[in-house]
Amino acid sequence: MAKVNGYNITAKEIALASDDLRPQLEKVPANFRFAFVVEYLIERHLLAQEAVKAKTIDTEEYTQRLKYYQAKALRDAYFTDNLATSVTEDAVKAAYEKEAAKVTTEKRARARHILVNSEEDANKAMGRLEKGERFEEVAKQMSLDGSRDYGGDLGFFTAAEMVPAFSKAVFALKKGEVSKPVKTDFGWHIIKLEDLQEGGAQPFDQVRNPIRLVLLRKAVQDKVLELRGKGQIEILDPDLKRLQAEAEKKRQALDASGQVPATTGGAASQSTGGKSNKGDAQ
Repeated sequence: MAKVNGYNITAKEIALASDDLRPQLEKVPANFRFAFVVEYLIERHLLAQEAVKAKTIDTEEYTQRLKYYQAKALRDAYFTDNLATSVTEDAVKAAYEKEAAKVTTEKRARARHILVNSEEDANKAMGRLEKGERFEEVAKQMSLDGSRDYGGDLGFFTAAEMVPAFSKAVFALKKGEVSKPVKTDFGWHIIKLEDLQEGGAQPFDQVRNPIRLVLLRKAVQDKVLELRGKGQIEILDPDLKRLQAEAEKKRQALDASGQVPATTGGAASQSTGGKSNKGDAQ
């Protein structure tokens, strides 16, 4: 691809540098990234060649850096040749199918509502909406439940998560429509349908890469745990030993409380989540 005083910069070296420079490259326009990496390598080799002339190769600084980068290079090569190849397409599909089977097939609606005590107040709110006032503003001023702080936003929910009269009204609306006043045991509601999602898992092609990354992380974690069990690791610094012991206690406590997220959960889910503040409409 290029030469620096006779040294060949190859496509493979550019690919390796691109991987190392990924955080910086995200800030560079896509059509300039290749040239950016080549220029980076040209500068690197110019300085490296100058370092040879300056006999930097004989210094302790160089020796320590060489040990560090040699370990990194060996780790990265081992990952590419051994761990990455263990995550096959069949393994990714199997993980997808396992997660997809857990995803609900029910439709999910995202709606806003204005909850008031009487039909009279509901008609007043309706009148304000018909005059062109924003639903969110009327909800903040008139609604009686906690969702008023979010402009009446209830997040996403299935029909089973709300009382029947409320769900019937929501799922009868078209996106963007506002209902007539609806009476439930909690009061009178005016409902606006913001979005409607079909249930089920996302298509495999849309989540293949995220699932593969999860499986790769797990492959690395499993291998490291295996090697830790076989290896002899000794922490010599007393302060570091104390900090590591404290960190391990905290990790175990989080693990026991269920606050540590599962490594493979939810990769196939299509659910959006959001505030899920359903207020008194449940």
